[in-house]
Amino acid sequence: MIGIYQEKLEDIPVLIVVDSSKEGQPLPVFTYYHGFTSAKEHSLVQAFMLAQKGYRVVLPDSILHGVRDEEINHQELQFKFWEIVDQNLLDIQTIYEALQERQLILQQRFGLGGTSMGGITTAAALTMYPFIKVAAVMMGSPKPVDFAEKMIQDVKKTGIELPITDEQLQELYATLNEVDLSKQIDKLYGRPIFFWHGDADSVVPFEHAYDFYNEAISHYKNPENIRFLREVGQDHKVSRFAMLEFANWVEMHL
Repeated sequence: MIGIYQEKLEDIPVLIVVDSSKEGQPLPVFTYYHGFTSAKEHSLVQAFMLAQKGYRVVLPDSILHGVRDEEINHQELQFKFWEIVDQNLLDIQTIYEALQERQLILQQRFGLGGTSMGGITTAAALTMYPFIKVAAVMMGSPKPVDFAEKMIQDVKKTGIELPITDEQLQELYATLNEVDLSKQIDKLYGRPIFFWHGDADSVVPFEHAYDFYNEAISHYKNPENIRFLREVGQDHKVSRFAMLEFANWVEMHL
């Protein structure tokens, strides 16, 4: 039987999805981050699929989301997007260390993935953490600088005044440059990575991940370790087909 357990890893609220009979045993772990304005519970389908295959799946809430929500309005939340991603990146290490301390990660088999904002988090995390053995980016961007520039241009088109100065904006771009995977492809170290993206996505540009994949594959001695799954006509929503392919791919590589 697959169990769903509400826990806190340090101060991070998570759901842990795992075969109840193996709850206290070391298992391969996959941590999966939800998207912007979503919450950990919304990733239960992906978690259930992986738990059935023998994984311990950790679903964290990002700050200002789920039980960490502070009820700020949507516009304020949008301008905190990169603060949320930054905290996700810090939380990943906290989650990993907490599970290591409990001896719950089997043979260092720790994977990371996420949807949209969670996918952006995943790609950025690969520039920081060699302990991530496998990654899955579901309609996310491995080009945070380009995506931040797109977000700013979209806001300007609405006529909304930016709550940051040009100097602060340049500081943001400089910070994102440090975790921009597209500018540090060598940080992949040949690790298995899976991309899924609908080519009609109106939120996160399809080309960001697709162009990155076409450049990154030449860096792989084993090209079967990097896969891009394009879904024709799919907008910004992960399909069941994508979830099944994601779960099967993780099973092959983690």
